[in-house]
Amino acid sequence: MLTLIGLLTIVCLVALLLSGRMSPVLPLIMVPLLGAFCAGFGPAEISTFFTDGVGRVISIATMFVFAITFFGVMQDTGLFRPIIGFMVKLTRGNVIAVAVATAIIGMLAHLDGAGATTFLLTIPALLPLYKQLRMSPYLMLMLLAIGAGILNMVPWAGPLGRSAAVTGIEVTELWRPLIAVQGVGVVLLVAMAALLGWREQRRIARTGGTLIEDGESDHIGDPGALSEEERALERPGRMWINAALFVGVLVSLFTGVLPAGYVFMIGLSLAMLINYPNGKLQMKLLAAHSPAALSMGMIILAAGSMLGILAGTGMLTSIAQDLVKVLPEPMVGQLHIILGFFGLPMEFLLSTDAYYFGLLPVVLEVVESHGVEAASVVYALMIGNIIGTFISPFSPALWLALGLARLEMGQHIRYSFWWMWLFSLLMLGAAALLGLF
Repeated sequence: MLTLIGLLTIVCLVALLLSGRMSPVLPLIMVPLLGAFCAGFGPAEISTFFTDGVGRVISIATMFVFAITFFGVMQDTGLFRPIIGFMVKLTRGNVIAVAVATAIIGMLAHLDGAGATTFLLTIPALLPLYKQLRMSPYLMLMLLAIGAGILNMVPWAGPLGRSAAVTGIEVTELWRPLIAVQGVGVVLLVAMAALLGWREQRRIARTGGTLIEDGESDHIGDPGALSEEERALERPGRMWINAALFVGVLVSLFTGVLPAGYVFMIGLSLAMLINYPNGKLQMKLLAAHSPAALSMGMIILAAGSMLGILAGTGMLTSIAQDLVKVLPEPMVGQLHIILGFFGLPMEFLLSTDAYYFGLLPVVLEVVESHGVEAASVVYALMIGNIIGTFISPFSPALWLALGLARLEMGQHIRYSFWWMWLFSLLMLGAAALLGLF
């Protein structure tokens, strides 16, 4: 019964997010709450689940609010316009080159294994370029997400650490065979970026840059045409000090000298003092950037409450345990490969913790009797799933990316799902050819 309620809760949640007919905050809050009540949990237990869930994402929400505002103020100063101009000149307006560059930049930015940092580093710089060339920002997000998925196999990124904790295998020992798979992934992603860039170039030539999705038209205006108010906010004479501040914030994020949220608090304060010392103007800028920051901060907090309830009620664990019971006996020995094949779609059912701490141990126990090694199970489940990390509503970093790019979850899923699943299966096939399972 708990599995059934959990599945209905997640299906309803994903359906409402895909529909785009209401603010994501509402289904993220109400659907899990109703599911918990149906499962027989009372207010006292739900309060504990809520506190635990929000506690996991409060630092991300804090970082998000101040990061959005910081990058907004940096854009107001005009800091990124010369960079974008240089990138446009470097690529000579070549859409294919921009797509390939996006894929490479996304992988480099994810070397630290942190999804939030990856999107914070890349989206504010790339989004104006995509608008300049009238490219779809959903293409940008998909390429960044796939690149981050490939690099997410490094030992310090999380999935390998969870797998090592479950299997008892040393994390670096698990990683060494994956290096070749990551190399194949890099080559595949560059090739895919070139193909999708070519497709995007044809779309732009055909539509003039108009994005046509589901019968609706959304024309991206020319970002080069600045209003009088935008020009008044530019600070070309302070370009270098703003660049130094920007680099200082990025270095602080990489080194972890201070919590990310606090880094952006300090960065925003310095940006205001350096560029806009007038108190009234400071309040005006904060008010201008706060709607996006606060609304997405609310979504992250709501997602935290959702994760807390689904995990605390045991729905996620129950789903993971029951999923392995639906296969016929002859297929049990291949269970890890079958689940790896459907690993990416399972991102819509299981959080990362539920996948590695709920599903992985059960699969290990089931296939062990058929002589399957623990490392093979890890590789099949991880490679089949990890590319989909940043297409799942369970990923707080994805909500951060959507907020930075002003995009919608449902449209991102519709745009990226099949391409990302195809890429995931290609990676799975490469791993099989390399003898990982």
